[in-house]
Amino acid sequence: MAKKEHVSETPATQLLRKHGAVFTEHPYAYEDHGGTAVSSRELGVEEHVVVKTLVMQDEQAKPLIVLMHGDKTVSTKNLARQIACKSVEPCKPEVAQRHSGYMIGGTSPFGTKKAMPVYVEASILALEKIYLNGGRRGYLIGITPQLLVDLLSAKPVNCAL
Repeated sequence: MAKKEHVSETPATQLLRKHGAVFTEHPYAYEDHGGTAVSSRELGVEEHVVVKTLVMQDEQAKPLIVLMHGDKTVSTKNLARQIACKSVEPCKPEVAQRHSGYMIGGTSPFGTKKAMPVYVEASILALEKIYLNGGRRGYLIGITPQLLVDLLSAKPVNCAL
């Protein structure tokens, strides 16, 4: 398990604390382009319970967030169909950063600069605990998936590949 260290506040942790949400903090040694494989290894958990925060956009360039299992990818076709869009594609890194206020590799769905609709792979909501980015590189938070619905109004979708 990652050792407990003091981690400075992020917009994500500020939002969670403001709402009295229970979460655990998990700093780890960040590796460029390591993704969820590195964070799951560092935390000693399955990659399936590490959730990626992906900033995407529809055909009108309206941003949205997709939360996906670390060991899965998003079918943009299936996602677009389910959210009644013509198409969905990942935002360019600089665009994603502008929308979220977070650096790539440190994007949290909580405390984003711009309010965006949040979609969560439905099977994530069935997990007991998930780990997702806490708002900076090398820092995950552990939460119950229900917080995604309670605080972000995350809508379940089935778009995992």
